[in-house]
Amino acid sequence: MTNFYFSQTKLSSLTSSFREDPSTLSIGVFDSGVGGLTVLREIYAKLPQETILYFGDTARLPYGNRSAEEILQFVREIITWMVDQGVKMVIMACNTSSALALEQVQKEFKIPILGLILPGARGAVQQGRRIGVISTPATADSNAYGQAIQEIDPNIPVWQIGCPEFVPLIEQNRLHDVYTYEVAKKYLTPLMEANIDTLIYGCTHYRHISHILREILPSFVKFIDPATFVVSAAEKELEAMGLKNTLTPLPTRFCVSGSPEQFAELSKQWLGHTPEVEKVDLAVFSQISVCP
Repeated sequence: MTNFYFSQTKLSSLTSSFREDPSTLSIGVFDSGVGGLTVLREIYAKLPQETILYFGDTARLPYGNRSAEEILQFVREIITWMVDQGVKMVIMACNTSSALALEQVQKEFKIPILGLILPGARGAVQQGRRIGVISTPATADSNAYGQAIQEIDPNIPVWQIGCPEFVPLIEQNRLHDVYTYEVAKKYLTPLMEANIDTLIYGCTHYRHISHILREILPSFVKFIDPATFVVSAAEKELEAMGLKNTLTPLPTRFCVSGSPEQFAELSKQWLGHTPEVEKVDLAVFSQISVCP
């Protein structure tokens, strides 16, 4: 097993915090951009007493067209930084990262790290028998959802569609454009032809265009948001470890690698307020070595 270095000062501080009350530490949540806000809202609803550290890697989005090696490096940098900030758990609120990097970073870091794929797959199998997945091209190419679903029930067919234009359109706030509707119709047509009865949001961004997807798909199609299921899994994990916070939480801390102003403006429609957003330079963490 390999573990990442982080500063001795932070290590001492984190160790001290754990001795005092580890349950009061933050949960780290990250995504390439605003998509992870769907997970954040689920945490607010189900775990309202938890303090959250949210990171959007907006300088490097979209992740969906990146290589597996790039994604793994990005995830290592982000989690190393989050550990440096003193989190008790990380939720990878990004399907692409979950598909391509989760198993590796779970081996490399000592804190609990949860991904979206398995919780989402379990939720879908509970609901449907013909399952469609819309996701980034990288997630679709990985076949992560197909493998997870068929490990649960090999008799359930799965259709996966890579949707490269969705994340840029959502990050540009083009949620009600005619063009976005036409793109969605193009992506969903093969799934309608396959007569799916269940659709998985295989990217956390996609819930932001649920109004378009519901308009196009037949009314009987059930929608599965893995965000709902991963937060339920996180709650069970915190309970099992005795790490659920029972005190008043601190305000959510929002950080991005790109423009704080752009993220704040785009996210306020889903948060109900304009958040204070910090810019974080992850360059120092790209140089962190792996212990042999």
